[in-house]
Amino acid sequence: MADLRVKIAGVEFQNPLIAASGTFGFGREYAEFYPLSVFGGISSKGLTLLPRPGNPAPRVTEAPGGMLNAVGLQNPGVEYFIEHELPWLRKQGTVVVANIAGNTPDDYRAMAERLSETDIDMIEMNISCPNVKQGGVQFGTTCAGVSGVTKAVRAVCKKPLIVKLSPNVTDISEMALAAEAEGADAVSMINTLTGMRIDIRTRRPIIRNNTGGFSGPALLPVAVRMVWQTYQRVKIPIIGLGGITTWQDAVEMLLAGASALQIGTALFSDPYAPVKIAEGLGKFMDETGVKSVSELTGAVQSW
Repeated sequence: MADLRVKIAGVEFQNPLIAASGTFGFGREYAEFYPLSVFGGISSKGLTLLPRPGNPAPRVTEAPGGMLNAVGLQNPGVEYFIEHELPWLRKQGTVVVANIAGNTPDDYRAMAERLSETDIDMIEMNISCPNVKQGGVQFGTTCAGVSGVTKAVRAVCKKPLIVKLSPNVTDISEMALAAEAEGADAVSMINTLTGMRIDIRTRRPIIRNNTGGFSGPALLPVAVRMVWQTYQRVKIPIIGLGGITTWQDAVEMLLAGASALQIGTALFSDPYAPVKIAEGLGKFMDETGVKSVSELTGAVQSW
């Protein structure tokens, strides 16, 4: 039997699949479909220091090959998560990753410091949210921004730190290097591409925020290229995401250089996607004689 276990920054996952932040809530709804232990880990809905109502509607629309969203980090705040959601998540038999987002480095520091005193397993720092008008995106689009916020959080963070990177940059591998240099334990990539759709009858953007984050199957080739590009340059693990819908997509992302994977938009069209991906990945490994999933990481053969 194929060994699907992976280890990221000393944390062992029973398989490489992680529920992507923002697509899974805190897992309660999906727990009605299957045990959440089908995932190696769960990345929480993006948390902010204080509760956020999110952006005004309409804030989600379909797009060719995916979807566009500008939810705006609607969430109950980090303290609510710690008190009400974390105790339940800890009972689900999976790695718990707290995803955080902020308007200032001090916001990130305060959350990382607070969460470091809890029993979460890891922190994922979202410095690349494209649908919030203030904060987030400004830290993830320059090397100086990535370095500054990573350094500030690393100084107080006692948990393994993942930095989630934006694809809306000239060279994402440079951003990964900046995060690595300031102590990030891993990077996750890619976050959504900034997109826009227009209602041709009203001549207004369909999304009230005007622009939003584009995700879904159409992102896969971009994500695979960026993971491959970054794998050539950093030594820390890469958690690959962006358009993974099938087990074949998962294998492709692993071959490009990912050590683990996040499943996001696929969950909206098929809640059982992670179950199918895990089963398909295991069968593929058995059929091809791959004993451990880590053997696939970065194993693409260049021409």
